[in-house]
Amino acid sequence: MSILEIKNLKYAYSRDSIVFKNINVNLEEGKIYSILGHSGSGKTTFLSLLGGLDIPTEGEILFKGENIENYGLANHRKNNVSFIFQSYNLIHHISVLDNVELGLTLSGVPKKERRKRALEMLDKVGLKRHAYKKPNQLSGGQMQRVAIARALVNNPDIILADEPTGALDTKTSVQIMEILKEISKDKLIIMV
Repeated sequence: MSILEIKNLKYAYSRDSIVFKNINVNLEEGKIYSILGHSGSGKTTFLSLLGGLDIPTEGEILFKGENIENYGLANHRKNNVSFIFQSYNLIHHISVLDNVELGLTLSGVPKKERRKRALEMLDKVGLKRHAYKKPNQLSGGQMQRVAIARALVNNPDIILADEPTGALDTKTSVQIMEILKEISKDKLIIMV
């Protein structure tokens, strides 16, 4: 079933600087889609549009049949989408557990429920025993698993992953890809 539909999508910085145009695609849940292209080709810009961080110059992005602009970009980001970044984007002065809880805090989930869900998610990615460490006490692969736990804790329908293995060694990259493969069974994952 198509969960995300992109119709005639165009993004331009100016009239003379078009990043891409005429993108039409239907994306289904339960799958991983890859975006490939050279540096500067608009891959991250495309993810930003899908995640409601930016607005297309032309065209529509439909989530379950509704234009995400009509739904509200902030609501789309809060309820439907999560991001996994190459650089982890963890807050280093708070614990791993607090990093994972952060999205739930912003959604207004009560503290007891936040803690429970965050610990369950850390357990799912094999890091429950590291919950009270700071991110700088972890390896790169562990930090990426924290980022994945943070992305999943709100149970989004869509995961947007911008080079999630780019800063990792081959062995750790394979482990991260296995986690993403497992997650994709009931989510839509779009990955650069």
